[in-house]
Amino acid sequence: MFLWMYVDQQNPRTWTEASRDTAQAHQKAAHTARLLCKWARSFVEHHGNLPMNLYGSWNVSLLDKGDLAEAIHRHLQSIGKYVRAQDIVDYLAQPNVQQKHGLKKTISLATAQQWMHMMDFRWTKSPSGQYVDGHERDDVVTYRQKKFLLSIAELFIHMRTWKDGLEEASDEPRPHTQLYWVHGNETAKPRPKGEGASLMVADFVSADYGWLRSSCGEEAARILFRAGKSQDSYFTNASILRHAELAMDILDRHYPHDQAFERTMIGSDGKPVHGADGKALNEKVRMADGVLPDGSAQCFYFPEGHARAGRFKGMAEILKERGFEGCKKLRVECPNFRCNPNINRCCCRRLLYNQPDFLNVKSNIELACEKRGYKVLFLPKFHCELNFIEQCWGFAKHHYRQLPPSSSEAVLMQNIIDSLEAVPLVSMRKFATRSLRFMDAYRKGLNGKQAAFATKKYRGHRTLPLSVFDDLA
Repeated sequence: MFLWMYVDQQNPRTWTEASRDTAQAHQKAAHTARLLCKWARSFVEHHGNLPMNLYGSWNVSLLDKGDLAEAIHRHLQSIGKYVRAQDIVDYLAQPNVQQKHGLKKTISLATAQQWMHMMDFRWTKSPSGQYVDGHERDDVVTYRQKKFLLSIAELFIHMRTWKDGLEEASDEPRPHTQLYWVHGNETAKPRPKGEGASLMVADFVSADYGWLRSSCGEEAARILFRAGKSQDSYFTNASILRHAELAMDILDRHYPHDQAFERTMIGSDGKPVHGADGKALNEKVRMADGVLPDGSAQCFYFPEGHARAGRFKGMAEILKERGFEGCKKLRVECPNFRCNPNINRCCCRRLLYNQPDFLNVKSNIELACEKRGYKVLFLPKFHCELNFIEQCWGFAKHHYRQLPPSSSEAVLMQNIIDSLEAVPLVSMRKFATRSLRFMDAYRKGLNGKQAAFATKKYRGHRTLPLSVFDDLA
């Protein structure tokens, strides 16, 4: 609509009268008359500077002003992990903030909650579950795809399936979670252990029978101990071997017709073995002989009669005996063990550790179990979703948190035993099936995030259908 007004520039009264008459003709209030007068003066003075109609612009969010959104983000980051929508309301109520961004008042709590969604925050549970970091590391993927999954595929024919058992009703409590505003870029982080008395548990579990024990229940593979130099010492390498021997004894006596194997999580190499006092042992373990390219044994220590008899030869000398010349000019190892993949001879450590006898060396627990006819298969690093015993621990820990707290060590131990026994066998089988779904997802070429999505969607399957790739497209 265009409003035409004739005014006498020499008589200011006609400005007001013309504006009032025009507003009344269109059944508008005095406020419209004042605006018409203001606009007319602006038009005459600036010769064509028409005012902009702001109709419909007041429903545009103030977050469209980039400086305001950035200021709110900085303020929320300064608060820490647990931010609230009320924090935005309080921030915009500050006079200096209102003056800087041209605001007359703060916003409502409902508007602040909408803004949280617009800034990629979601009111949801604390991120937990598998840790994606490290899943796609080259060495981890190589071991997972070329060693672990192939070995599982060979053993799959010996595994029982529990489809009928999994169809039974099971009211499983969900793990303890926290609700708060989680930004879209936030990932799961390990949670530190709480304070108080600590009791460690080591046990074996099977989807067929549950926790490892004899058929009569008198023998069990479970070990409970209080870690610490003033308590029950530490679980050393020797303790792990003794525990494995105990488990194999129970299996041989009570389950002679079942084929069993151990799945063990890979630990860091090179950590010192601790004694009863908690300190690293000073005793040096002599390395076993290596194998030269011609198949003969290679001793890593200087022989008797040598000026350095009994001393370790060093990597450069060991490589020289294997036919590598000029190794003394190479550095011992690359900084932080990060070798350049484009350089084959970057350091002595890489050359030596890529030798066949070093790559295929077996651990003590593998040798001990193989002597008794058992196979040990190490889980890939960062892949706790492939180890269903972790999910059994999670179930037991949730049950433990529901029990009344106590400072008595006797009550603490009994509560832990009760929590472990509270894990139903049907849930153990469900956890094992979930791990098999993850293995099948990795076998089909999915990465960590894709596998997590696929296993959640097809939670009723042991293997994933080929249509999963259509869902990921």
